Amino acid sequence: MPFHKAVRLAALCLFISGCAVLAGMDLTSRFGSPQVQDRQVAHNAEWGKTYNNDVKPIIEQRCSVCHGCYDAPCQLKLTSLEGIDRGASKDLVYDGARLLEAEPLRLNIDAKSTQAWRDKGFFPVLNERQQSPVANRQAGLMYRLLEQKRQHPLPTEALLPDSFTLGTYREHQCPKAEELDLFQARFPLWGMPYALPALNDREHSTLTAWLDAGAPMPEATPLPAQYTAQVKQWEAFFNQPSLKAQLVNRYIYEHLFLAHLYFEDLHSSDNIFFKLVRSYTPPGEPIDIVPTRRPYDDPGADTIYYRLQWDQSSLLAKTHMPYPLSAKRKQQWQQWFYEEEYSVNHLPNYTPEVASNPFKAFEQLPVASRYRFMLEEAEFTIMGFIKGPVCRGQVALNVIRDRFWVFFEDPDTINPAESAAFLAQQSKHLRLPAEAESTLRPISRWTQYSNRQRDYLKAKYEVGNQVLGENGRLKLTTDLIWDGEGKNPNAALTVFRHFDSATVVKGLVGDTPQTAWVIGYPILERIHYLLVAGFDVYGNVGHQLLTRLYMDFLRMEAEFNFLILLPHEEQEKIWAEWYEGTSGIVHNYVKESSKLFFQPTAMNYSTDNPRQELFDILVEKLNPVLDHRYTLANNTIPELQRRWLKQIGYLKAPTATLLPQVTFLSVEDKQGQLHLYTVLRNNAHSNIDSLLREDANRRPERDDITVVKGLIGTYPGAFWHVKDSQLEAMASALATLNSEEDYRAFMDSYGVRRTAADFWQHSDKLHNTFKKASPINYGLLDFNRLENR
Repeated sequence: MPFHKAVRLAALCLFISGCAVLAGMDLTSRFGSPQVQDRQVAHNAEWGKTYNNDVKPIIEQRCSVCHGCYDAPCQLKLTSLEGIDRGASKDLVYDGARLLEAEPLRLNIDAKSTQAWRDKGFFPVLNERQQSPVANRQAGLMYRLLEQKRQHPLPTEALLPDSFTLGTYREHQCPKAEELDLFQARFPLWGMPYALPALNDREHSTLTAWLDAGAPMPEATPLPAQYTAQVKQWEAFFNQPSLKAQLVNRYIYEHLFLAHLYFEDLHSSDNIFFKLVRSYTPPGEPIDIVPTRRPYDDPGADTIYYRLQWDQSSLLAKTHMPYPLSAKRKQQWQQWFYEEEYSVNHLPNYTPEVASNPFKAFEQLPVASRYRFMLEEAEFTIMGFIKGPVCRGQVALNVIRDRFWVFFEDPDTINPAESAAFLAQQSKHLRLPAEAESTLRPISRWTQYSNRQRDYLKAKYEVGNQVLGENGRLKLTTDLIWDGEGKNPNAALTVFRHFDSATVVKGLVGDTPQTAWVIGYPILERIHYLLVAGFDVYGNVGHQLLTRLYMDFLRMEAEFNFLILLPHEEQEKIWAEWYEGTSGIVHNYVKESSKLFFQPTAMNYSTDNPRQELFDILVEKLNPVLDHRYTLANNTIPELQRRWLKQIGYLKAPTATLLPQVTFLSVEDKQGQLHLYTVLRNNAHSNIDSLLREDANRRPERDDITVVKGLIGTYPGAFWHVKDSQLEAMASALATLNSEEDYRAFMDSYGVRRTAADFWQHSDKLHNTFKKASPINYGLLDFNRLENR
C-alpha cells in the first residue's frame, strides 16, 4: 500500500475510534458506566407471559429469519434468550482464509455467563447501563436500530439502491452502541430489519414497551411431566454401565449430536425437541456440557454421561434435523447392538488417530449393526453434512452436483470387503483428515490420503472380484441395492445443491439425473466423520481445504458403485461425460478402477441406453417405498395447477439461468388457500473436480429447472405469488425470459420482492402454511440470500 494511502487509512481509523470514545463518554455521562449482568428475569408473571405471547413471535418472525446459527450477521443469534443476552461480535465464524484455527464461540457451550461472553469480545444489544426507559432506548442497540428503520424507511423503488450490500459474503457492519452515531450517519438506510420493510406500528410498540421495561425475560419453563418421565427412561438407556453399552452409546452420540430428538409417541403441536449431549454430571443433576470441539474429542474426565437437554431455542429450517425416539427405535437398537453375539473387551481411547477413525474406534461393534443404524434414517444421516456446520459456503459444496439420486447397498449382502475384520485391517488406509485437525500443509497431506485411498480400493476390489465373480456368492445386479424392506422410504434420496447451500429429501425427485451414487457402509461412515463429526467450522483453511479435497474420493467411489451395474463399455463413456475436461488423474479413475474391479455386470440390458434403463429398473424396484410428497403427480395438487407447473419444469436455459437457485412459489386457489411449490434451478457443470475454478466449469446453456410440491431449500432467493388463474400467464412469461431486464419485468408482475409493502404478510402466510403442512420438519426460513432484482 502506498505510504500516503496508509497514512489516510490510519487517520480514518483514529478518527473513527476517537468518535467512538467520545460517544462512549457521552453515554457514560448520561447513563453511567456499563454494568455487565446476566439476563434480567421477569419475576413479574405478566411480563413473562407478555414475552412468550407477544414479544417472542415478533423476534422470531422479523429477526430470527436473518439472525440464527453460525452465519448470523455479527454472530447475533436472536433464536433464544441466551443469544439475545450474549449480543454481537465483530469476529467472523466463517473465514475461509484464516491460517490458524479460531476459538470456538458456540452459544450455551463455550461460555456460561454474560461476563464470560464480554471477555470473549461480544458486546450487548440491550442496555447494560442505568435502567430507565430513556436509557434502555438510547443506550441499547436493538431499539436504536429498529427506530433507525422507522426514521429512514426503505426507498419506494422496487429495487434497493447499491448502497446496500447483500449476499452470503457481504461485509458486515457490526457497530457497538458507542459507534452507532457514526454508523447511522454513514448508513442511514441500514436500520433493522436490514434491507427489509420496517415493523408495523403494533410490532414496533410491543418491542419498544418490552425494551423500555429493561427487556425482562421469562423464568425457565418446567418440562411437562410426561416428557420428564421419557427423559428419565432414555437417559437410563444411554448410561448403562457395561463396556458394551458404553461403546454403543458413544457410537450413537457421535451420530446424533446434531439431531433434534423428539418422543414420537408424545409429540404433538408443542414442538418439544431435545439435544443429546455429553455431560460431566449424571442424570438427575443439572447438565454440565463437555465443551470439546468435536463430539469425539477427549472429554478430560474418566466418566461422562449422555444427557437429553431440552432445546428451547426457535427452530430454524436450515439446522432443524428431527429424529424420532420411540419404543420401536429402542427395540431396533436393542436388536442391533445388544442381541447380536459379540463382546467388547475394552473402550477406545480419545487420541485423534483413533477417535477420528470410526473403523478403529468401533471395530468391536458389528458392521451390519452400524450400517443398519445409519441406514434406518438415511435421510437424516446425509442431512448431517447438508445442514451441519459444513453446509455454509460454496467451497464446501462444490464437491457435489446440483441434483443427483442416492441409492444404498443392501445390508443383507454385506460382503467381506465391508466386514469388521476387513475394515479394521484397512483402517490405516481409511484415516480421515480430522485426525490432522487444523493443518498448514493440506496438499502434502492430500497426497498421503490419495495414496491410502488407492491402497484401500485395491484391497476392496480384490475381495469384490472374489465375492462377485463367476463362482462368487453374489451377482452384480440391482439385487444388491437396498429396497427398504418394502417399507422404509429412506431407501431412495435426492440431493439438491443450491450453490452455497443444499437439501436432501426422501424420494427420487425430478427427471432422471445426470449422476447417481450407490453408497455402502464404508462410504456412509466416512462421509459422516469427514463432514459432520470431524468437521470444525472454526478450523483453519488447511483443515477446510483438505476436508473438501477428501470428499472427492468418496463422491467418485459412490459414482463408480453406480457405474459398475452398467456394461464396461458404457462406464468409461459416461464417466467422460461426467468429468468433461478434467485432469488425467480424474479422467482415468474409471479406467484404473475397472482394472482393479473387472467383474462384468450381470444385468441384461435390452436397449441402446443402458443408463436410462438402469434408472428405470431402480425406480420400479423401489416404487413401493418411494416418497412422492414432492412430485407433481401428487394427487393433492389441483389439475389446473399441475398442468402449468409441469410446463415450467420443462424450461431450460436461458430462462433457468436467469432464475435464483431457490424460488418459493405460492399459488392461491379460489377458496383463498395457499399451495406451496419450489422452483429449483439446477446449475450445469462440465465437471466438479475443480476447487477454485467453478465458474470455468459452469455450462449455463445446459441449466434446467425442477418444480416440486412443497418447500425444498431453506434459503429462498425469491418469492413468487399468483392466483391459480394467473399460472398460465406466468408460465408463458417465464418461457420468454432472455435477459435481466426481462426477469425484472417478470418480478414486477409476479414477485414479492424484499422491498414489497406486503412482504411480511406474505412471509407470515408462507410460514404458517409450511408449519401446517409439515409440523415436525417446520422451521423458520433464512432470508439472508433473498435477491435484489
